[in-house]
Amino acid sequence: MLGTLTPYPNWLNTGDNTWQLVAATLVGLMSIPGLAVLYGGLVQKKWAVNTMLMAFAGFSIVLIVWVLWAFNMAFGHPIGGHGFFGNMVGMPHPIVSHFGEQNRANIPLVSGTGAMPPFHYPTSTLAYFQFVFAAITPLLFLGSVMGRMKFKAWLLLVPLWTTFVYAINAFMLWGGGWFAQQGALDYSGGYVIHLSAGVSGFVAAAIVGPRLKRDRQHGVPNNLLLVAVGAGILWLGWNGFNGGDPYFAGADAAAAVINTNLATAAALLMWVFMDMRFSKQRKPTLLGAVNGMICGLVAITPSAGWVDGYGAIIVGIVASGIVWVAWTYLPRIRPFSKVDDALGVVYTHGIAGLAGGLLLGFLGDPGMVEYLGKGKTASFSVNGLFYTGSWHQVWEQLVAGVWVICFSAVMTAVLCLIVKKVVGGLRMSDEELETGDLAVHDEEVYPPEPFAERVGVLAAASRAAEGTGEDIDDRSKP
Repeated sequence: MLGTLTPYPNWLNTGDNTWQLVAATLVGLMSIPGLAVLYGGLVQKKWAVNTMLMAFAGFSIVLIVWVLWAFNMAFGHPIGGHGFFGNMVGMPHPIVSHFGEQNRANIPLVSGTGAMPPFHYPTSTLAYFQFVFAAITPLLFLGSVMGRMKFKAWLLLVPLWTTFVYAINAFMLWGGGWFAQQGALDYSGGYVIHLSAGVSGFVAAAIVGPRLKRDRQHGVPNNLLLVAVGAGILWLGWNGFNGGDPYFAGADAAAAVINTNLATAAALLMWVFMDMRFSKQRKPTLLGAVNGMICGLVAITPSAGWVDGYGAIIVGIVASGIVWVAWTYLPRIRPFSKVDDALGVVYTHGIAGLAGGLLLGFLGDPGMVEYLGKGKTASFSVNGLFYTGSWHQVWEQLVAGVWVICFSAVMTAVLCLIVKKVVGGLRMSDEELETGDLAVHDEEVYPPEPFAERVGVLAAASRAAEGTGEDIDDRSKP
């Protein structure tokens, strides 16, 4: 009887399944520990614990929301009807039953209709891969509001935002919704993830209000070594981010990986050059290099498998240059001068994501084939302006970008106001803002040496007391 058993259903391809799970894990590492460490090193010492805990909590919340209803809102059957609103979002439905986790993956409006090859792995693989994308998005705009948003407000905002902003944008562009039907494209999330996160973070920061004045004036990173570690995890994790989005372990996945790295390297060097040539200090900086790196990663995301290597380098250089100029000059004018976007997410993710999405319309190479056609069926690739002379793709990218900006901004504002009403305000008290982690979590990232010595003494006393039955209450001792 044992000889008749088989570990795989006949539709499962072990190579595709393995790559998607590995790619998903790489993307998950970008959030935890990647962003947690990157952001934790960038903020002031007194906010490191709060920042990292919000990242871990946000990641956990999105997973629960995702499997209970949001995955099918983003990739399930549409709510019904015709036109824009009938193709705006999928029907919410859980995927945690035995059938939901082990049946063959399918995106009804895309793979189910032959618009792309059928998947060769279970729904649980596709759902986890898409979850890590959903999870990193609110963690990105956490960089805009850190150091002053209430923890309980964050715990409520994340599931609401995932449901009413992320899932809808994902369906519209990835799940076969309205903009996908019109021809708008987003290879791996330049619009759905980065543009949306940049806009939402900016709006949330405006509503929450600025950090304390002294914190804004002296917001020095507490650990550049951790910043470098987090940035490195982010960079290499992006191999899964873009390499996994063809959904198959094919040639286009490999092209997406090398294009991602080409654009990132070019963008990093461009930012360093701009700092050395045009900044006031005229010196290269690690933080500048990290900003350039992020710009390249974000900007190539909408087009990683649809541009060639030359296009990837152009994307990195152009996007990094645009964001450098925006970062330098936009804070002098409204509304940017009035909003405390703590880590500049609106620049490195919002503007870079929009630039990358529009550049796809210009640089999409018809020779970069994502899916091969059968017989006389045309293969799938992107016809950019520079190759075909047609403005069609540029127009579709522009329209979709405007939608993501406007929808994300309005919905984020509405959700922030709802959360503010429910939890009694989005912002911590002035006393908490003065103290930071110790006031909010009773922890700090670098405890003073006397505290460490006290813990050591109490631990020794506790071990000694085990033989006598005495209780040691370390909180009651000075």
